[in-house]
Amino acid sequence: MLIRSLALAALVAVAGPVLAADSDSPLAQEQGKARPLIIIARSSVDPTLVHLKDALKEPTNQQAFAQRNLVLYTVVNTIGQRDGKNLDPQATMALIRSLSLGAGELPKTILVGKDGTKKLEKSGPVELKEIFDTVDAMPMAEKEAAAPAPAAPAAEPGKPAKGGKAAKAAAAPQSLDD
Repeated sequence: MLIRSLALAALVAVAGPVLAADSDSPLAQEQGKARPLIIIARSSVDPTLVHLKDALKEPTNQQAFAQRNLVLYTVVNTIGQRDGKNLDPQATMALIRSLSLGAGELPKTILVGKDGTKKLEKSGPVELKEIFDTVDAMPMAEKEAAAPAPAAPAAEPGKPAKGGKAAKAAAAPQSLDD
């Protein structure tokens, strides 16, 4: 009886964390859609966090950030945010658990790809250019998944479209007289 109890306790201890968590992680929800950039700092005045947020205020960096389909997560102490909007405590803890980080004094910057794997993990300061270069160096298949499909060229009026009949030129809309 004692052996069965110990075996059950060991099974629960091992399987509990595995079963508990990653489905509620914000990173699981981003997988295949965006590339999360996570900054973990002890205070809101941490130089790494402040430098990165200041760099993201510049319009060219904002545009480059959006083009690369990045999403900014910040965790200051135990308060998490996604693009400036607060996360609930459970989502913040799930985010931290899913990153499998050890204890450390320095702030951490982590870039996660669309496939859910860590592409960049750095302690201490990081430049935005380094993050952009890492995204640009990712495999082409991942970039194509993010790129919108090119629009089909419109057929010129009076010329037949591929395999179709000649299109009639649309009449100009008449103005309404009151």
